[in-house]
Amino acid sequence: MPDVIPAALQPFSSSRVREMPDNQIVTVADLARHDDSVVRLWIGEGDLPTPAPIRDAAIAALEAGDTRYGYSQGTPDLRQALADYHRRHWDVEVAPERFCVSIGGMNAVVMAMQAILDEGDEVIMPSPAWPNAKQVVAICGGVNVAVAFDFHDDGAITLDLDALFAAVTERTRAIFINSPSNPTGWRMPLADMRRLRDFCRERGLWIIADEVYNHFVYDGQGPAPSFLQLCEATDRLLVTNTFSKNWCMTGWRAGWVVCPLGMETLFARLCQYNTTGVAPFVQRACQVALETGDEFIAHQIARCQVSRDILVQGLEALDNVTVFTPQGTFYLFFKVHGLPGTSLERAVQLLRETKVGVAPGSAFGPEGEDYLRICFAIAPTLAEEALARLVPYLRTLSAVAPSAPR
Repeated sequence: MPDVIPAALQPFSSSRVREMPDNQIVTVADLARHDDSVVRLWIGEGDLPTPAPIRDAAIAALEAGDTRYGYSQGTPDLRQALADYHRRHWDVEVAPERFCVSIGGMNAVVMAMQAILDEGDEVIMPSPAWPNAKQVVAICGGVNVAVAFDFHDDGAITLDLDALFAAVTERTRAIFINSPSNPTGWRMPLADMRRLRDFCRERGLWIIADEVYNHFVYDGQGPAPSFLQLCEATDRLLVTNTFSKNWCMTGWRAGWVVCPLGMETLFARLCQYNTTGVAPFVQRACQVALETGDEFIAHQIARCQVSRDILVQGLEALDNVTVFTPQGTFYLFFKVHGLPGTSLERAVQLLRETKVGVAPGSAFGPEGEDYLRICFAIAPTLAEEALARLVPYLRTLSAVAPSAPR
């Protein structure tokens, strides 16, 4: 892609922004964005519509004229609903004033980084990781330090906490944990969460916990534990989340941050200077999502589990594919042996040969280079269709490819 900033203007533009890489998921999606014959599994987005009660609440708020400036940190009713939601699902008491409503999970991560980072501060992040989080560190003047997950031949993914701790330097400010993890589906064990909490307390480090996919845990094992269950209200913990995934509200752009007790004023100020607050009619819809949406979440998880199992079983049957069965999220990370090129080139090749759109693993950092990612927040029939397209093509590669380790 040509440089997006004309050469004459480059000396007057931000070097941090100029050096940002292209989003490779978008690169692949742009090749077939308007091709309706493609099975689109590249973007992390469920295929169900936002539930009707949520939509109706926004419409009613609009008709009632709820369209003016409001509370920058979020309406009192929404922050109380967030407190009730966390009590209901994680049995934790979080004061409503600790919640700060954001423009989606992306803005939540931005404000979390803005709140704690100074120039040159390091953020340690298990990788492959969500690329947006990595770039926010850079935009805020920080330095991203990647610690690679361990990928095992049996399809397991683990994180070596000793390696994570060894990456800490005098410049380290925070450790960013996304569990369950996009793109790998890894979930941090509860014992490791406690160990990380104790380490960060001892060193005076922040934990930024991105808990967007906590509900998306399968086989009746969810929701995933939250750091809010393990930490005190004054611990150096920032939790980010979004309405996008649980209630199929990606386009609504609403999320939240949980800050330590005592930082509410700082986050209210960040909201004022970032966005001046989330649209009040959107906040009303979010409140209804929290109050009425538990059944929809359960329906989504059951549906995702069926699609996950279809894809895992189908791909695992191929000798030249290694599948990392996700412990959480709605992503499937896998490796195709014998598919040439970089992961971006492999994703493009699969798109052209099978009309299935997947995300290249390198979009999530160099640690993901050998892999591909599928989003399975889709109807089981669509998962079956994707498999029907992928399997015959991948089988043609198995004759010339080494078998995947078993």
